[in-house]
Amino acid sequence: MRITIRNLQEMKERGEKIAMLTAYDHPTARMVDEGGVPIILVGDSVGNNVLGYGTTVPVTMDDMVHHLRAVLRGAKKAHIVCDMPFMSYQADTSEAVRNAGQLLKEGAQSVKIEGGRGLVPTISRMVEAGIPVMGHIGLMPQSVNQTSGYRVQGRDEESAQDVIEDALALQEAGVYSLLLETIPAELAQTVTERVSVPTIGIGAGVHCDGQVLVFHDVFGINAGRKRKHVRKYASVGDTIIDATRRYVADVQSGSFPGDEESFSADGRS
Repeated sequence: MRITIRNLQEMKERGEKIAMLTAYDHPTARMVDEGGVPIILVGDSVGNNVLGYGTTVPVTMDDMVHHLRAVLRGAKKAHIVCDMPFMSYQADTSEAVRNAGQLLKEGAQSVKIEGGRGLVPTISRMVEAGIPVMGHIGLMPQSVNQTSGYRVQGRDEESAQDVIEDALALQEAGVYSLLLETIPAELAQTVTERVSVPTIGIGAGVHCDGQVLVFHDVFGINAGRKRKHVRKYASVGDTIIDATRRYVADVQSGSFPGDEESFSADGRS
């Protein structure tokens, strides 16, 4: 049985930190699920990390459904939350509910949307329809064109108050959790103390109820990219590049395939 939103709330109440990672395909989902991650985010960050886009903005509902299906086939225990991509929920509340409902029909247990108080009517309607919603405030990558890049949010008193008010409004609207992205640790602590739902931080310090990172950042697949909030736990990208070079060299030299990788006519190997 998969971890539920009730399980996540109980983790907050016990003071048990919640680990969350992104996954976009079957083998990745299988590995992080076996590694014990309680939440897998099928993120629209698939645009940056898999599809080759510069931002998350071009990602479509079809993209999200495609990758959600692959993750669901790989992960058996983790709670699966799926991002709603840009313009799948902003324009019309009814369309937002339909799109979120589609993701749940595919097998997601909840959806995540970016935005503050302006999305309260949409979130309330989703929750009324039986759709669990994770909110996302602070830095919102889908709004990167409006914010002129990926900047720390909530550093001055006015913008910090905006983040707090967004958090309280989204909790009132019925979100089961809040993702806090790239805000000062002190602000994240204030939000975490003032809301009763779990907070998941990314670039938001240690005081959140949990943390999320992008799979490709954690395991060193994004070559040459280092972000302040990321701790790299492996250098898989370097390993793959080195292994590829050795494979190419073996093919070119004729040492691959050898006898042990070849079949004989007499059936002995």
